[in-house]
Amino acid sequence: MFKVDSPFPSFSLEIYNAEKGKQEKISNETFNSKWLILFFYPGDFTFVCPTELVDMNARINEFKKSGAEVIGISTDSVYSHKAWIEAEEQLKELKYSLASDHNGNMSRALDIYEETDGTAQRACFIIDPDGMLRAADIVSDPIGRSAGEILRKLKALKFVRENPGKVCPASWDEGLPVITKSMELSGKVLDELEKNK
Repeated sequence: MFKVDSPFPSFSLEIYNAEKGKQEKISNETFNSKWLILFFYPGDFTFVCPTELVDMNARINEFKKSGAEVIGISTDSVYSHKAWIEAEEQLKELKYSLASDHNGNMSRALDIYEETDGTAQRACFIIDPDGMLRAADIVSDPIGRSAGEILRKLKALKFVRENPGKVCPASWDEGLPVITKSMELSGKVLDELEKNK
């Protein structure tokens, strides 16, 4: 099971590197000193999943600009990932890798494994450069997620890491006002936050 603000569990997975067109192996150590987005989805050759992968791909340069790597993960094999990318027109320009949790061990360790059908739930984990889990989100299978919201969370987490003593209010995004831990929410601050919604 995972716990936010604690070390993320160790992992080792095979990936299909879509940009290089080959199989590789990754582990926690692969991403030392980088932010990492682990984006679990139920399965290849499905309906909602490709829309999510395409949405993440549309923002991949913004994730990279923020110092983050994105890895899509399902319980499909790397061979299935390769075949899906080659068959699905929208995935042919995928600029991040898809990992295989084929035996379900990682999904089980994170308590997101569906024993009935052998798939992972729609879960997303944001891990900081020190290997600490900073955000976790799980949604119901029929609902696609927003890459924009994941990116917003990453930027907020990165901001508070780089600016100790500052915190981000609800719906914060880059350029909006922040709060210092010692500041009380005065009417002026609330007005400013409301104005920037």
